[in-house]
Amino acid sequence: MKYAALAGRQLFSMIFIISSAGHLTPQTIAWAASHHVPLPEILVPLSGLMALLGGVSVLLGLQTRFGAWLLVGFLLPVTMVMHNFWAVADPATSQIEKAMFIKNVALLGGALFIGYFGAGPLSLDGLMKRESADRANQTTPVHSIETAPAPAPAPACVDNLSAKTTRAVPRVPSPPGNNGKAGRVSQEGGRYARRVNTLS
Repeated sequence: MKYAALAGRQLFSMIFIISSAGHLTPQTIAWAASHHVPLPEILVPLSGLMALLGGVSVLLGLQTRFGAWLLVGFLLPVTMVMHNFWAVADPATSQIEKAMFIKNVALLGGALFIGYFGAGPLSLDGLMKRESADRANQTTPVHSIETAPAPAPAPACVDNLSAKTTRAVPRVPSPPGNNGKAGRVSQEGGRYARRVNTLS
């Protein structure tokens, strides 16, 4: 598709390049004067210069949008003034001017299209854009990758269950004569106290 855009751009520009020389002839200047164009000796050659510069710009794809807008500025007054078929009395001449008017309207649409979208990849504009991007990539300094700071150490969590010290309950020897019941009670009390400390 990029080759189709290139071919279309070149074919479109040829009509302006070829016809631009005719704007320098006395016949064209006299024809413009018959259409009541002011200062035809200046404006007609100026319009030919606009057509030539715009056509070459579109042909090469160099400053293409600017060249396309030059063609728009050329086509608008030429179409409305030089091909005003509605003001021609002769039917045959009116039909010729009408065909020229419609042709210029189509060319105006093409110029607006190129003025908006540009020349495409196969153009001097596209080449300079790619070279500019390459130079920008080469000159851009490579920033060192900053290492993320190490996360702050989490505060030491002290397990409540392990932090509490279990108080040992001394074993009370049972006095003689009670068959060791007091000792067993003391041992059971110590176990109960350890359970309470652990659970709390």
